[in-house]
Amino acid sequence: MKQSKKYAITGGIGSGKSAFLAILRKNGYPAFSCDEISDALWRERSYLDGLAALFPECVREGTPDKAAVAARVFSDSAALEALNGYAHPRIMERLLAEMEGFPLSFAEVPLLYERGYQSLFDGVIALRRTEGERAKSVARRDGMRMDDVKRRMARQLDPSALDMRGCIVIENDGTLADLERKAKEVLSALL
Repeated sequence: MKQSKKYAITGGIGSGKSAFLAILRKNGYPAFSCDEISDALWRERSYLDGLAALFPECVREGTPDKAAVAARVFSDSAALEALNGYAHPRIMERLLAEMEGFPLSFAEVPLLYERGYQSLFDGVIALRRTEGERAKSVARRDGMRMDDVKRRMARQLDPSALDMRGCIVIENDGTLADLERKAKEVLSALL
């Protein structure tokens, strides 16, 4: 029996991970997202109860308020570490279960190296984009102030470090059509 291969897709906030994932899905590949799993967990009572215990000051009408939790963790590194320690293992457990059974699958994993999950995958595809383009994209997409975006970016792995980690690096500095062409080149090389 042929062994299955799992590839992580990573990169800093605003680097184009979701666009790359959409391209994979459009081309029929099983592609999963930690962000989507996180969103699903936010609808599960047992997960919310754990968050409420961690951040009781962020509970509104019996449920953790997502915006209040975000404001708290991005202004307090200990709170961010507490959230990451709670959320990431649950997200990764579900992600790996969803990837089972496919000969080739992909997963968008935003904090892959920061959380030490790279060894769970057979390879890593890293998207890289200039800091300015990433910041503008995130500010536009999420309606955030530029200083908040830059603060979040500063907590992530420096994109220049990706070259030394054995990743397949995709420079996402062009159009969506350019990214699709590069995605097809990478897929061709993997197959």
